[in-house]
Amino acid sequence: MARLKPLMILPPALLAGFVAFVAVGNLREDRDALPSARAGQAAPVIALEEMPGRTLLTDERIRAGEVTLVNFWASWCPPCRAEHPVLEDLAAEGVTVLGVNYRDQPERADAFLQELGDPYAAVGADPRARMGLDWGVVGLPETFVLDGQGNIVLRYAGPITDEIVASRIRPAMAQAAGN
Repeated sequence: MARLKPLMILPPALLAGFVAFVAVGNLREDRDALPSARAGQAAPVIALEEMPGRTLLTDERIRAGEVTLVNFWASWCPPCRAEHPVLEDLAAEGVTVLGVNYRDQPERADAFLQELGDPYAAVGADPRARMGLDWGVVGLPETFVLDGQGNIVLRYAGPITDEIVASRIRPAMAQAAGN
């Protein structure tokens, strides 16, 4: 009887490992959710450039005792344009929405807000993506729910819709408020 060589076992073992990895990933409760390594931790310090004519988003603002949403967006981002009416609705109902204009040109960012409306209670520019890197932003848009002390309760990557607001954002806001 021929003896099995260790190298003959390696390819089937690697394939089995890969299949198990994919199966576990597909059996998660929310396959589309990108976990945040920062959830439950204090949000990194905010250091943004001013956008002329707008209230600057500062670090003190996210630690001022109220639940807030921090939304990373850009004028060049089609999903940001798609989610904008949802942000407008949230702001109109009294939710504090704070904006971080990410890797954008100031005149284009201003034109975007002039055209679609400005849902942001405060906003700042992150033209070199330094703050985005600190916050772990991987793509736009991204929205963070913060409690009143500036701790991250939820990170949502992708455009928020009415369904996402109902299923993810509002529960996280209730959690952040201690309800």
